[in-house]
Amino acid sequence: MDGENFGGKLFLFVFLCNIYSVCTTTEVCSNSILPGAKGDAGEVGAEGEEGRMGKTGPPGLRGLTGERGEKGDVGQMGKMGPIGDRGDKGQQGTHGPPGMKGNPGTTCDCGRYRKVVGQMDVNISKLKNAVKVLKNVILGIRETEDKFYLLLKEQRKYGEARLNCKLRGGSLAMPRTTESNTLLAKYVSEADLTHVFIGLQVGEPEVGYMYADGEPLLNITSWGLQGPHRDEGSCVQMSNTGAWSQVECGATQYYICEFAKTRKTPAIVM
Repeated sequence: MDGENFGGKLFLFVFLCNIYSVCTTTEVCSNSILPGAKGDAGEVGAEGEEGRMGKTGPPGLRGLTGERGEKGDVGQMGKMGPIGDRGDKGQQGTHGPPGMKGNPGTTCDCGRYRKVVGQMDVNISKLKNAVKVLKNVILGIRETEDKFYLLLKEQRKYGEARLNCKLRGGSLAMPRTTESNTLLAKYVSEADLTHVFIGLQVGEPEVGYMYADGEPLLNITSWGLQGPHRDEGSCVQMSNTGAWSQVECGATQYYICEFAKTRKTPAIVM
């Protein structure tokens, strides 16, 4: 029994050694494939699918300015702007053609209308008297046959006083008669004032005194003037006694404005 086992084991050992020797040879048991000769180039393959978008690169240099494009369509109308200043008054147009002749009028029963007109005349007379009272008492205006006079109790230099009278539609008072000078002197006295500017200045040496409207003063002795003396001021003032005297134009004092009476006397701005 031991001999059989030994013989079997020996046989198995020999068999395994043969197998090992066979498997260790490179010609029979190697799994590596040796490269052959280089073949011919193959045909170009078909274009592959588009790859994924890469990352955004850095900005390039600024290109040249292109040509100017064509003018576009007119845009929508914008909002209305603010109203502009009022323009100058235009020239008067030509007269239109005369109208057609009207129908003859009917006979008038004027008796009753004369009565109405007579009553209107009475009312107008009352209204004129009321207006005169209003001017003389409430507003303090004085008047002669052809002039209105308004004393302004605001102290101004001569140039400013002259401009203010002009803006009111008149000029500085220019008394030319004894009656108007007496009226203005009384006006100044009743206002408890001593002196006011009047529209008179020292002119050229060969002229003497000149009114504000450019007319020369012909008789200076009638008003108590002793000049003109240029070292005493170039403007003239009136005292509450009616006497005139020279004064500096830069001095400030009250003044009297003068307004001419016309058919349509402009409203005096107070």
